[in-house]
Amino acid sequence: MNNFNAEIETKNIVKFIRRHFNENQLGGAVLGISGGKDSGTVAALLVKALGKENVIGVWMPCHSKSEDMKDAQEVADYFNIQMLSFNLTDTYDVFKKEATEVLGEGENYTVNSDINVKPRLRMATLYYIAAYMTEKTGKQYIVAGTGNKCEIFVGYFTKWGDGASDIALIADYTVDEVIKIGEYLNVPKACLYKAPNDGLTGKTDEEKLGVKYSEIVDYIENPQKVSLSIKEKIKTLHEKSQHKFIIPTYRRK
Repeated sequence: MNNFNAEIETKNIVKFIRRHFNENQLGGAVLGISGGKDSGTVAALLVKALGKENVIGVWMPCHSKSEDMKDAQEVADYFNIQMLSFNLTDTYDVFKKEATEVLGEGENYTVNSDINVKPRLRMATLYYIAAYMTEKTGKQYIVAGTGNKCEIFVGYFTKWGDGASDIALIADYTVDEVIKIGEYLNVPKACLYKAPNDGLTGKTDEEKLGVKYSEIVDYIENPQKVSLSIKEKIKTLHEKSQHKFIIPTYRRK
């Protein structure tokens, strides 16, 4: 972390984006903007690489907090990108009503289902918009992911939800490194320094995980600094999330 050079890393990511778009004849990118550091930094990187006219941000409230909308809009305004507001609250409520009628009442059984269906609705929305923009403009739009290295290592994302994307720009950067890149790109401070949360449960990421992001970084880079109990927690989170990366596929002999 001490040797991390945000300017060099930013230039490398921008080169990566431009090369990928040129090689694959892509025209634009769509991303969900939550009002946090990850989506704010990814938006800034895309604007720097592609130009503001080729980046579309989408705010997708689903029983969300109004202050998150304010922070998301600040990102869009600062980088001067188009921001679409796509409210999924009613869609989610209709889905829940149908699920209750089909499966019956049972709050004890639906906690994880309720949490995970929201990111999946959001990802369906992003891909819908990307396909729409492709047809409208004649340029291929893709969906940009916003997951960082720490989240991915412990599986803190929804399979086929926020874990799905066509390009990943910060997946090899820790939380602190993402903040450094965001600082270099002048991402609004209200987004950059807020406590990370999913905008869905009312809890911070660290409260849900039971470990701090700094401890995940140490586990990856300096394991000797992590206590045995925290090591076991992170190891368990990492191992239990492997199903999100690997799909067992039977191959005919």
